[in-house]
Amino acid sequence: MRAAPPPLAGGTPGPEALRPLLDTVLDALRAGTEKRGGPLPAGGPQTVAHRLRDALGEALPHHGTGPDEALRTLVHALAEGAADPAHPLCAAHLHTPPLALAAAADLAASALNPSMDSWDQAPAASALEAQVTAALAAEVFPGAAAPDALVTTGGTESNQLALLLARERHGPALRTVVGANAHHSLRRAAWLLGLPGPVTVPTPNGTLDPAALAEALARAEGPTLVAATAGTTDEGLIDPLPELADACAAHGAELHIDAAYAGPVLLSRTHRHLLDGLDRARTVTVDLHKLGWQPAAAGLLAVRDTTDLATLGHTADYLNADDDTDAGLPDLLGRSLRTTRRPDVLKTAVTLRALGRTGLGALVDTCMDLAQDLADLVEKTPGLDLRARPTLTTVLFRPSGADDEAIATIRRTLLTGGRAVLGRARVDGRLWLKATLLNPHATPGDLAQILTLVEGSTHR
Repeated sequence: MRAAPPPLAGGTPGPEALRPLLDTVLDALRAGTEKRGGPLPAGGPQTVAHRLRDALGEALPHHGTGPDEALRTLVHALAEGAADPAHPLCAAHLHTPPLALAAAADLAASALNPSMDSWDQAPAASALEAQVTAALAAEVFPGAAAPDALVTTGGTESNQLALLLARERHGPALRTVVGANAHHSLRRAAWLLGLPGPVTVPTPNGTLDPAALAEALARAEGPTLVAATAGTTDEGLIDPLPELADACAAHGAELHIDAAYAGPVLLSRTHRHLLDGLDRARTVTVDLHKLGWQPAAAGLLAVRDTTDLATLGHTADYLNADDDTDAGLPDLLGRSLRTTRRPDVLKTAVTLRALGRTGLGALVDTCMDLAQDLADLVEKTPGLDLRARPTLTTVLFRPSGADDEAIATIRRTLLTGGRAVLGRARVDGRLWLKATLLNPHATPGDLAQILTLVEGSTHR
C-alpha cells in the first residue's frame, strides 16, 4: 500500500499543513541567527562550506529524514551561515533587509503559487499586478497619458528590456551611450542583444557631464539611446537628469534612466527633488528590493507610453490563444520575457497598502539621514578620510594614509572574522571602504561601531 503523499501548501488544508512547519522554520531561523551572533559567519569561505556540508550530509539521500528534521537542520544551517542584511553591521551592498510584512506576503505568494503567464493560472494576481504597476508607473511619469510598468527580477533585467525595446524601435544599428559610472548590466545587455558596444563617456566627477554627453551625441551616427544613472553603485550619485534630458532632446537621442537605486526616493517628500527630470526619460528602471525593503526580486521597468510594450507580444496557443484573448481573457505573455514567473507584485502591494507613500518615504528619509550621520562621524574621527558627503545612503571612507592593499585587507579581515560587512569601491584611482545604509533600525551606536572596527583593524 502506498504511503500518503506529503501535504500541499495550497487548497483548504494548506494553511493547517503550513502552520506547524512555520513554527519549525521560525525556531530554526532564530536559533541559527543567535548561533551566528553577528552580521555574517566567522571563519571565511572554507569554514562556512565545511559547516554547511556537515549539516547537509548526503544531498540526495535514499530515504528522507522527514519535514521537521529537514527544515530544522537546513534552515538553521542557512541562518547560521548567512550574511544578514537585517544586522546593522551588514552594510556592504544594495541588499536590503526585507520588511516582515513583505516576507509574510511572499509566503502567501509561494503557497498559492500563481504562474503569471496566463490568466487561468493567475486570475486575481494578474489583476493585482495590472493595477499596482499602473500606479507605480504613474508615480514615475506623472501626467503621462498612458504610462505602464513591467515587473522584473531587478535592474539587470529592466535595463536589458529597455535596450530591447529601443532596439525594436530603431533596429540593430542602435548605438548606446553610457557614462563610465553606468551599471555593468547595460554593457552586458548590449552584448546579449547583438548591439554595438556602448560608447562610454568618462565621468571623472562620478556623474555624467551634460557637455561631454553633448559632444558624444554630436559625433554619434544613427539612432542613439543614452542611459543615465540615478544612484550609482559605487557612490550613490545621481546624474544631472534635467540637463542630460536637454542634451538628448537637442540631438534627437532617447533617454533611459537606471534608477534601480534611487527610484523609491520619489516617495520622499523631502528628497524627491533629487529625481527632477526622471519623467523626461522614455524608460526608467526601479528596484523595490533596494530602497523599498522587499525580498528579492522586486524590479520594475516603467515606460512613458504603454504602446512601447507592444513589441513584446508573443503567442503560444496553450497560453493566450487568439480566440481567448478576443473573448476578454487578459494576455500576459507580453508582460515579460519570462514564461513562468512568481506574483512578486503581491509583497509590494501589501507594503504599499500597509505603509502608504508616507510610510515608505519615511523609511527612505531615515536611511538617508543615517548616511549623513555616518559621514559626520567620519569627518570628526581623526585618521579617517571621507570621500564626499553622501547623496543617497552610500558613504565612502578610508583610513588616512592607507594604501589600497591595506584597505582590501581591512575589509577582508572584518568579513572573515564575522564582525562587519563593508563594501569596496574604486574611485579617483583609490580603493575606498563603502557603507551602504539600508537598515532603518540602525542606531548612532551601530554607526560608531563600524568606525571602531575599521580603526581596530587598521592598527593591527
